[in-house]
Amino acid sequence: MAITTVYQVSGMSCGHCESSVSSEISELAGVTSVKAVAATGEVTVTSEAALDEAAVRAAVDEAGYELVGPAA
Repeated sequence: MAITTVYQVSGMSCGHCESSVSSEISELAGVTSVKAVAATGEVTVTSEAALDEAAVRAAVDEAGYELVGPAA
């Protein structure tokens, strides 16, 4: 069963930002889709199993942005 998690990411301001974050998170094992929205700072990740938040944080850091945490 697919799991969808919404994360809050700070620092995204444009389509390029969305693309950078999406491509880094997409490389994590088990991730099937990523949709980043700069306007809200939300990144919706669908994966085959629960993701390790530290791995998601590392991917967001690699893209040059900050993972605030799971969206409320």
